[in-house]
Amino acid sequence: MNNSVFTYPLPANEPVKSYLPGSPERIALDKELERQSKLTIEIPLIIGGKNIKTGNLGKVVEPHNHKHVLATYHKAGEKEVQMAINAAMKAHKEWGETPWTVRANILLKAADLIAGKYRALINASCMLGQSKNMFQAEIDSACELIDFLRYNVAYASEIYSMQPKSAPGQINSVEYRPLEGFILAVTPFNFTSIASNLNMAPVMMGNTTLWKPSSTSILSNYYLMKVFAEAGVPAGVVNFIPGQGSVIGKVALASPDLAGIHFTGSSSTFYGLWKSVGMNIDKYKTFPRLVGETGGKDFIFVHPSADAEAVANAAFCGAFEFAGQKCSAASRMYCPKSLWDKVLKGMEKRCKEVKMGGVMDPQNFVNAVIDEASFDNIAKAIEYAKKSKDAQVVIGGGCDKKVGYFIEPTVILAKDPHFKTMEEELFGPVLTVYVYEDKNIEKALELCNTTSPYGLTGSVFAQDRLAAEKVCDALRYSAGNFYINDKPTGAVVGLQPFGGSRASGTNDKAGSAFNLMRWVTTRAIKETLVSPTSWKYIYMK
Repeated sequence: MNNSVFTYPLPANEPVKSYLPGSPERIALDKELERQSKLTIEIPLIIGGKNIKTGNLGKVVEPHNHKHVLATYHKAGEKEVQMAINAAMKAHKEWGETPWTVRANILLKAADLIAGKYRALINASCMLGQSKNMFQAEIDSACELIDFLRYNVAYASEIYSMQPKSAPGQINSVEYRPLEGFILAVTPFNFTSIASNLNMAPVMMGNTTLWKPSSTSILSNYYLMKVFAEAGVPAGVVNFIPGQGSVIGKVALASPDLAGIHFTGSSSTFYGLWKSVGMNIDKYKTFPRLVGETGGKDFIFVHPSADAEAVANAAFCGAFEFAGQKCSAASRMYCPKSLWDKVLKGMEKRCKEVKMGGVMDPQNFVNAVIDEASFDNIAKAIEYAKKSKDAQVVIGGGCDKKVGYFIEPTVILAKDPHFKTMEEELFGPVLTVYVYEDKNIEKALELCNTTSPYGLTGSVFAQDRLAAEKVCDALRYSAGNFYINDKPTGAVVGLQPFGGSRASGTNDKAGSAFNLMRWVTTRAIKETLVSPTSWKYIYMK
């Protein structure tokens, strides 16, 4: 028995590798990209540690070259979802009773495997399957993923150490138990790190999960399952069940053993999950924990005192990195008339400099959007703006899906502050700008605060620091992550816990102890050392 008292300190963030030509990481990544590009693998379900093949197949293609099939994958049916529930429940007791330090060490081993042995494999699969360039993959499927694993261990250490004081004659303690049931992890395509964390945060706290991955990120997610197994995650703790959301949700949400949902995706899908839980609430053994990070219509608010060149760079990077497919991506901007011409010229200059294309050419800054449905939705919105009298496409607007799902970085100038693309989430490389009169800044702030139902990320640019503070205060509920003189993207685990409220989710802050606390249920234990034998109050004796 290991009876040591152990504390895990906060780690350093995983360094971002440079991938300079000729560097060891570049050589390894190029080799792995070439290897995976020549393969078409078969991806099974993984339930209770066993590979399950249903024969109901889907395809994984490269978004930047959609004729290239990377993998076929098996889809779960209702029978397999129930198998996964049974496997999760079978593993629940042993995993929940495993010493938390053992669980922590397994997560730390997974982090080290990804940081070293499997870094090129995971990054290459993310690049090819999700169309991320090497830098965007490195900060996601390597660095942020590793940081989630390591920081969650340190935060768990802090949580378990939070104990009440004891009084004379008694010992008090708090036990942090896993939730009583399984967790349904519904994960997105755009961040491999988030897909990992939606499972491994509950797993760190002793829970078992059903993992419903996005159909457009299955390749990297499958390789992660293999890494988790090598790290020592026992069979049945994470059960990998790709498939149709409605099929998986129908069975999982009807189970009395549902203890929680960890979700990242669209607001509409989360609304549906919440409603289904509400309809079934009297069937569950416990009230399920619902933790979700959903949509966003993230903003940049430009004060008249702002540095126009800094605004142009932030708007360009914030809106167009990873083709705007970040929950935090800049999607709308409020710019004073006095600065608009300079900001527009700065963005035009950058858009002319960048290259767009597949991920194999490292000079391509803009890559493809994830699939045809996404392409069609964004292209339709751009075409709507082109035809509208209330808007003008001032940069980009080109769309081409012959080879891959490519959309040019696009800037729409809205004459109406409630124009469609100022209000609706697009999830693509489109930024809509409303230019306000400098004297009407208070009205512009009110528009920024009330136009969108979301509240995820936002930023203000102002050289006048007092003015920036006033903007920050005025927009306090409009963003869960707020930036001063920076783009509204790029939250780092351990530095900026991430999440928003309003229609953007439950704001349980991924990458913090707040999130981990959602995956435990506490029991307070009082032990009396010498039990009393008299019922009388002191003054009665």
